[in-house]
Amino acid sequence: QAQLVESGGGLVQAGGSLRLSCAASGRTFGHYDMGWFRQAPGKEREFVAAIYWSGRNTVYADSVKGRFTISRDNAKNTVYLQMDSLKPEDTAVYYCAAARALGLRIGTEADVGSWGQGTQVTVSS
Repeated sequence: QAQLVESGGGLVQAGGSLRLSCAASGRTFGHYDMGWFRQAPGKEREFVAAIYWSGRNTVYADSVKGRFTISRDNAKNTVYLQMDSLKPEDTAVYYCAAARALGLRIGTEADVGSWGQGTQVTVSS
């Protein structure tokens, strides 16, 4: 089965930036929608962003709109999350996700077929 591996997490001060990467192996996800979710301590996992298989369209949670940018490079089988103007409330484990079926949009966990292991992002005050 396919595997998604996140990288790029770490500790950053408020107002700083990080770029997360998600590399896929075992298969290509060039025709699958991809997305990012996050889970803060003591909270449920929540949707952050998604990108259509073509890369033409993106969707963001209101909490990150204008600060985060999702992108993908299908030739490298990789999806990215550029995070700017980070806030302490962005602190969470960030998970990469692939849609469970072709043509399916990602908006909830039920839409996901493959998950990454997660990467920790900590934003200090």
